[in-house]
Amino acid sequence: MTRANNPNLRSWVQVPPDSDFPIQNLPFGVFKTPGLTPRLGVAIGEQVADLQVLSEHGFFDDLHLDKNIFAQPYLNDFIALGKAKTSAVRSRLSQILDNDLEEWDASELAPFFLHAQRSVQMLMPVRVGDYTDFYSSLEHASNVGSMFRDPANPLLPNWRHLPVAYHGRASSIVVSGTPIHRPKGQTLPDGASQPVFGPTQLLDFELETAFIIGKPTQLGQSITTAEAEEYIFGMVLFNDWSARDIQRWEYVPLGPFLSKNFASTISPWVVTLEALEPFRTAGPPQELEVLPYLQYEGQKSFDIHLEVALRTDSGVEQTLCRSNFKYLYWNMSQQLAHHTVSGCNMNIGDMLASGTISGSTPDSFGSMLELTWRGTKPITLPDGTERKFMADGDSVILRGYGARNGLRIGFGEAVGRVEMGN
Repeated sequence: MTRANNPNLRSWVQVPPDSDFPIQNLPFGVFKTPGLTPRLGVAIGEQVADLQVLSEHGFFDDLHLDKNIFAQPYLNDFIALGKAKTSAVRSRLSQILDNDLEEWDASELAPFFLHAQRSVQMLMPVRVGDYTDFYSSLEHASNVGSMFRDPANPLLPNWRHLPVAYHGRASSIVVSGTPIHRPKGQTLPDGASQPVFGPTQLLDFELETAFIIGKPTQLGQSITTAEAEEYIFGMVLFNDWSARDIQRWEYVPLGPFLSKNFASTISPWVVTLEALEPFRTAGPPQELEVLPYLQYEGQKSFDIHLEVALRTDSGVEQTLCRSNFKYLYWNMSQQLAHHTVSGCNMNIGDMLASGTISGSTPDSFGSMLELTWRGTKPITLPDGTERKFMADGDSVILRGYGARNGLRIGFGEAVGRVEMGN
């Protein structure tokens, strides 16, 4: 256990008991204020610690960092320093914020480097070069296969042999709080023989997480499952918005296009893999023996509680589902090993999403497609209105956290409000 993960640490910064951001977390993000240019920050309780100000006051001098490394609009250059350096920065921040350490005490500088989270604007944490979306939940794949193919044989023959994925659109990945415009496209109404054009009527969310590449590879290089975590900097929450009616018409033969490329929402704070170490656990057993390059040893999953809530314009909020990252059939190490076994090169900031994370019970299904079973089982909200899919004005809120032995490490929220398309 690293010092920064010590569950007994307490910060001189006030941290509410149910906060996602205790001193043991210290996730990295990018923020700005009306008086400050974009720069790197760390969440602590309800505050954001300005790393550039701390750097200017010499708190990282012995780590031999470029003085401007924290005055950047993205985390990419910081991540490129490597895990030894980024871990050292997290460790130093743990010392700076520790209530019991005097050597690195920065409490007198608090007015200069701490900002209330409510007063800052969070920005995209990384510059995403490439984005891949996996399809790694057995329950989700089985549900979708039952709806659209054969309930008796919902999975295609390859599904248990490899982590299925597709390359998505990086430019439309947006940070929490960015409005989501209802997309337009072609659909084929039930019973029709010709498609029509218009806004999607079946706008859906997908409860996912994503991991961010923290170490590049060269073209032709493959990453093994044993070394995969060396290449993963951290994780975010990920809502892969989907237009189900557009998807149904366009999907065959090449897969998602307009139904997925209009927006994906991520949480602004990148939680390091190091901070999630206390929640490491085993994933579900894989029923078929996989090929050697996908085999792995040890616990490669994490016990991360996930949930989705819907908030209407009138302020009515209801939890739609509760799931868990540990339900994924294919873990991140297997996903990365498969992605690179062809020699595909990885770049810092690349984002690899999990695919919808569903559990085995109806209240753990990670999309409206499953929760309402293609719209046949509408959800009734506290105000009496019903939802089969998302309505204009609805906000979808993803939340996630690990909790064990009194320690809670969370991601904050990934929020997107649906607006009428242009």
